Amino acid sequence: MVNTYSQIYIQIVFTVKNSTVLIRKEKREELYKYITGIVRKRNQKLLAINVMPDHIHVFVGMNPDVAISDLVRDIKAGSSGFINEKKWFKGKFSWQEGFWAFSYSQLNMMIGICSNG
Repeated sequence: MVNTYSQIYIQIVFTVKNSTVLIRKEKREELYKYITGIVRKRNQKLLAINVMPDHIHVFVGMNPDVAISDLVRDIKAGSSGFINEKKWFKGKFSWQEGFWAFSYSQLNMMIGICSNG
């Protein structure tokens, strides 16, 4: 689109299915990198990512040409396939259905940066 500008900040959160499997600390960096690749491939801007033992936070600057649900689908499918291929767990790893998505304004971003920096 010619002369199109958007500023859409979204935090996405999703959890491990049944929270029965925990993502080990030593595997998190590898998972960060893999998810970063998925987000970049979809032409979105990864602002932050945090992998917890039983859930993930992904903070992105969204382009309006991609639906949040499509991006989440790609992240969850790709990362669960990656984890299963690497055999990090016995049995099949999967993410729980659904996700949470929260929008942030530029002011929210500036307050967060100033208070954390």
